[in-house]
Amino acid sequence: MKTLFKIGNYICIGILLSSCSKSNVNPNEELSDGVSTVISDLAGDVDAYVGNGSAGNGNPKETRDFHTFLFRFSDKKQTWLKNKADSNANFSKTDWDIAFSGQYNSTLYVNDGTVNSTPAFGNGSKHKIILVKQAYDQVTTAPSDADFEQKSINGVGMILDSDSQGWFNYDMVSHLAKTAPGRTYVIRLSNGNYAKLQMISMYKGAPAAVTDLNWPAPYFTFKYFVQEDGSKNLKTK
Repeated sequence: MKTLFKIGNYICIGILLSSCSKSNVNPNEELSDGVSTVISDLAGDVDAYVGNGSAGNGNPKETRDFHTFLFRFSDKKQTWLKNKADSNANFSKTDWDIAFSGQYNSTLYVNDGTVNSTPAFGNGSKHKIILVKQAYDQVTTAPSDADFEQKSINGVGMILDSDSQGWFNYDMVSHLAKTAPGRTYVIRLSNGNYAKLQMISMYKGAPAAVTDLNWPAPYFTFKYFVQEDGSKNLKTK
């Protein structure tokens, strides 16, 4: 079953979240390089439903917007923002790194309190993020600080055109999302350390190919590396 939702100026058909077969691939084994942190099947707001009609299949979905959640690199902490009080209490903090927001939690924001259009505005955090169009393992050095100041981007989500900074393509025919290859995000954290991030999948099990609209989502698989010594060295292999 399909649901309608809007991303930017596009009306899209989203994925109905329900049960289906799981992939036998273990993303942690496939993606591990010995130094990066691999997050597999981090559940987003799987209880939300958008569109008209029933969520179907007996699933106890709620017709509402998707709740945003925050993620912290240091200890993999996930913090849910389910109401205005949660947002006020947590967006103002500087100890989170990424907000997963929007439909299917697919738009990512870093904790940058200097940009008026970000949810962190005014909190004092100064994370900056740049898209590097290279494979994760090939990104071995962080860009210059001047690049972070000049090229830092805002929220990243669906790729809309050739200049887009997003991380996934949305197929208007199959109505499925597919992570774009050769895209790595480099982040300069507020404490001056550098990190790199690869988004891998928003589908449970991180299958190589999804052909079923009923595949459970959003379940995020991604990997990241934080260079703790303050250098720009991001070599992971």
